Amino acid sequence: MIEQHIATYREEAGELLAELETSLLDLEETPDDNDLINRVFRAMHTIKGSGAMFGFDDIAAFTHEVETVFDLVRNGKMVVTKKLLDLTLKSRDHISALLEASAGSGEVDKQAGDALITGLRQLVPQPATAVEESDSTVMAPPGATQAEEAQQKTWRIRFQPNRELLLCGSNPISLINELRGLGNCQVTAHFDAVPPLESLVGEHCYLHWDIILTSSRGEAAINDVFIFVEDDCQIKVELIDDPSQTDGTDTPKKLGEILIERGDITPEALNKVLQQQRPLGEMLVDQGAVTSEKVESALAEQQHVKKTRQEHAAPEPAASIRVPADKLDQLVNLVGEMVTVQARLTQVSNTLGDANFISIAEEVERLTNELRDTALNIRMLPIGSTFSKFKRLVRDLSQELGKEIEMVTFGADTELDKTVIEKLNDPLVHIIRNSIDHGIEKPAVRTAAGKPAIGTIRLGAEHAGDSVLITIHDDGGGINRDAIRTKAIELGMIPPGVELSDQEIYGYIFAPGFSMAAKITSVSGRGVGMDVVKRGIEGLRGTIVVDSELGKGTTITLKIPLTLAIIESLLVKIGDSHFVLPLGAVEECVELSRADVQASHGRNLAKVRGNLTPFICLRDQFSIVGNRPEIEQIVIVSVRGNRIGFVVDFVVGEHQTVIKPLGILFQDIKGISGATILGDGSVALILSPADLARMAEARELNQL
Repeated sequence: MIEQHIATYREEAGELLAELETSLLDLEETPDDNDLINRVFRAMHTIKGSGAMFGFDDIAAFTHEVETVFDLVRNGKMVVTKKLLDLTLKSRDHISALLEASAGSGEVDKQAGDALITGLRQLVPQPATAVEESDSTVMAPPGATQAEEAQQKTWRIRFQPNRELLLCGSNPISLINELRGLGNCQVTAHFDAVPPLESLVGEHCYLHWDIILTSSRGEAAINDVFIFVEDDCQIKVELIDDPSQTDGTDTPKKLGEILIERGDITPEALNKVLQQQRPLGEMLVDQGAVTSEKVESALAEQQHVKKTRQEHAAPEPAASIRVPADKLDQLVNLVGEMVTVQARLTQVSNTLGDANFISIAEEVERLTNELRDTALNIRMLPIGSTFSKFKRLVRDLSQELGKEIEMVTFGADTELDKTVIEKLNDPLVHIIRNSIDHGIEKPAVRTAAGKPAIGTIRLGAEHAGDSVLITIHDDGGGINRDAIRTKAIELGMIPPGVELSDQEIYGYIFAPGFSMAAKITSVSGRGVGMDVVKRGIEGLRGTIVVDSELGKGTTITLKIPLTLAIIESLLVKIGDSHFVLPLGAVEECVELSRADVQASHGRNLAKVRGNLTPFICLRDQFSIVGNRPEIEQIVIVSVRGNRIGFVVDFVVGEHQTVIKPLGILFQDIKGISGATILGDGSVALILSPADLARMAEARELNQL
């Protein structure tokens, strides 16, 4: 059980570190934003508190140092500076390293961590370090002035955990000790819910606590203590004494009033007890109206309370649940199997021709489609979570290269399949690094060219049918088309004298080993990065389009399918074999007669709407024997911005394709990206138009 909680902590800490980095980068742009400051503080506070609870003491101790500094920022005793943000971002990286080291991957540079702590402490104003911290201090927190001590308020806190709190790995005593660190704290435990020994469960928490806290930290600091267990307990926070709202002459509330306010007794029961001439506390306990602990707690509060109170609203119930990614993958796989079975059911029902059977098959098809859409939507995540990571990349790399660059994002709420987002990370990293290193010029060069000294990288996403368009634009120097062509000829990639379009020439920047860098640096120069981009995007069945203008900048557009699990496709047939083409790439289908073939004189060119379109005969490509039909079909698809036709015997129609990966023996076959199972149980191969076009292009060049 504890291993499960530790794994959950690591996962949640990773999410909090990502949120922390995003908040810090946003804070750099708006350093006076209190909401961002509070977000930073809460993220660190949760990492620290949960870390201490699950035995990550090194993480808790280090995070406490950073949290202490940001607590001063939150209370207005420090301002956000670039130095503070630099140290905090590095501290975030150190916490991440500690987290990875705890899982057995990587080592931690302890000296670097100590240097960060020293740097953070040096930023703290001198008055804030004059008072030493103590867990049991009755004084105000470190850095508090006499005026703040005079403004201390008294709070009533009822902390009532759910019985299963201990099973979640939480420790109520740790939370209460954390409250003690906020100021003068008096705690009363209640034992009235403890069952007889024979029915007691050792893993359950039967106690609840009343806490009276005098502190200058405010309600937010109290809520922060319970921030990571707020869904597993009932917490009630009330302000019961505010010296700034009273003149000091108010008389404390009576014992009965306090008990009624807390809900420990009804007015009717109190009036019944008051009819007897004995001390109220004794009578309440003797008559069983309340427990002795509740009376002791109320008497303790009576010593603190003055006049006012402010009831804290109960936390909203959780609107979401955390589900492991592998369970979602299993669900999508099962839905895929369901889609295959449904297709078979439809085919069998149509063959039998029974009206009742057909009606049932249609209803199953409707439900299956809804189930498919729901399952796929569960895996959808906003791409903004990935975009936020690149702000840090742009910030650090621009400083390293002596450039001034700002990053602008749009379409952060555009949703993509979780797996697609994960696989997009590496290609986007390499594209953005290339834009920073080769695209954006240094400030002096930009100013001389009449540009703003600060360069801009725009990263955005938008839906386009069943795909998402991701755009990376920089306003740098652009790509020199002629220089790329010359370099490609030198490397033997292009035969001299061959005319190529701009897209074909730009395509060589994605070739393995191709680089225009004058020298190899830590950022680029080995011709590897853009090859990673091409392989990554094609692995997602996506496409890349490059548009550039010298002196004005470059735009790279990635077209990515929404999901990798189930796609809409076009089912075609050649002989007795079926093949599948991604429907998103298909533009149209036209007929190809014997006369059209003879008119092309063996050049595999067809005249479509007045334009010559090259085509690939898939029967020849896959060496399929048999007679060709009199009239074949050309499926015209878009590949890297060009129209290419694929000749097939018949176009069966649209098909909902559940993608199945090829086995180890077949994973290196070019032109095939996967397979699917049809309704009759046969297998259809999923074609990769980009690979097939590249193979045909290579054959054409070899024949020149």
